Amino acid sequence: MDNTKDFAYIKKILMESRVNSPHPQPALQPRIGALIRARRRQLHMTLQALGGAAGLSVGFLSQVERDQATPSLGALAGIARGLGVDVDYFIATPSIGTGVTRAGSRLAFALPGSSMMYERLHAEFPGRGLSSFIMVVPPGHRSEMVHHEGDELLYVLDGLITQTVDGQTIRLAAGDSLHFRGSSDHSWANESDRPARILWTGTMSIMRPRQEGEKPAPTTASPATDVVIGLNHSTSAGRTKS
Repeated sequence: MDNTKDFAYIKKILMESRVNSPHPQPALQPRIGALIRARRRQLHMTLQALGGAAGLSVGFLSQVERDQATPSLGALAGIARGLGVDVDYFIATPSIGTGVTRAGSRLAFALPGSSMMYERLHAEFPGRGLSSFIMVVPPGHRSEMVHHEGDELLYVLDGLITQTVDGQTIRLAAGDSLHFRGSSDHSWANESDRPARILWTGTMSIMRPRQEGEKPAPTTASPATDVVIGLNHSTSAGRTKS
């Protein structure tokens, strides 16, 4: 299966959005692994201990620290909790001041080293219980196996997604949905030759509101470079072609 055209299409959208953005964007550099390793060593924490706290395998965490694998946003949230920092220590994400987001003005963001794109839908306010994103999943992309607190709801907007929950494989097409407990071992993949778009909502705290006066836990590592890609209605990047 040749996915070259689809990957080139996603790259083209990313590059055009950076060129057309009124704010220059830095290059996408895989720095997450170094930040995770520095913070873990500062805490004198083993990979086994962090894996237990984040619900991830030691092998996968080792690959992430060496920048040989990129975690999903959910997995990164688990790693951040285990290390006592917020997700925004590793990546910069668009902030949402109100509960309303407009299709033509939302910003998409990506994790360094990943071809996945995210659009943040949830706002921040005291007592928030939901996190929600639109995710653009490139062909051939496969997530890590993970488990965590809370539950998840997936709704496929475009394309095909293969979800595995506790060893059961479920194939979802546009219009299909799946609701499951986050404590179940789960992963997902786009095994098709076209990008897929997913509306993801969960009760796990991907980006918890920081309390007034609270600061991120101190670390000797330097904060990650901002990775925010401005897209004008980024849904076009993941819309499948007829």
